[in-house]
Amino acid sequence: MLALLHTSPVHVPVFDALRDEDHPGLELRHFVDEDLLARARARSPEAVADDVRAVLARAVAEGARAVLCTCSTLGAVAETAGARVPVVRVDRPMAAAAVAAGPRVVVLATVESTVAPTAELIAEEARRAARPVTVRRILVDGAWARFAAGDTEGCARLVADAADAVRDADAIVLAQASMAPARQLTRTPVPVLSSPRPGLAAGARAAQRG
Repeated sequence: MLALLHTSPVHVPVFDALRDEDHPGLELRHFVDEDLLARARARSPEAVADDVRAVLARAVAEGARAVLCTCSTLGAVAETAGARVPVVRVDRPMAAAAVAAGPRVVVLATVESTVAPTAELIAEEARRAARPVTVRRILVDGAWARFAAGDTEGCARLVADAADAVRDADAIVLAQASMAPARQLTRTPVPVLSSPRPGLAAGARAAQRG
């Protein structure tokens, strides 16, 4: 069984649908805690590390063979929490793909708290691949407010518009899993990368090995 740690319930049907398309038969169990992100944004991701560890311990106790953290803000905290099973960051495969695409990477985010963790993850993957990379960070103004108000389509349109305005880039990274719908709305020739599908694939492999 693969457990998924979410900070928004909107991710549950998204990952269930991806499981049905790509990994039929894989058992998923969703753990949703919106307060984790709220407190991490107000203080820091490290401030909720104990609570993240508690969720991971609960997932393991309920039979998880691996955990996929779908929140980019909390990804590093989850990875280093010392769980007894593999913990996969949903955005790590995306970061590796961005590095492989070329040295000019643009990170789009809708919340400030995920910008630095995503940029640091890309830099880490660049060091691992021994490739030079320059990361440009863009916070999409107003997009998170729309998402929080339930206007997911409006959020996606703002993100897509921001992606289409990017110039001189080899890859555009959508930093949060919640931004993935914007990928279908973009018109830019620059590759636009989102995390849910490759992240779930990595989580499924970890669960099979675990």
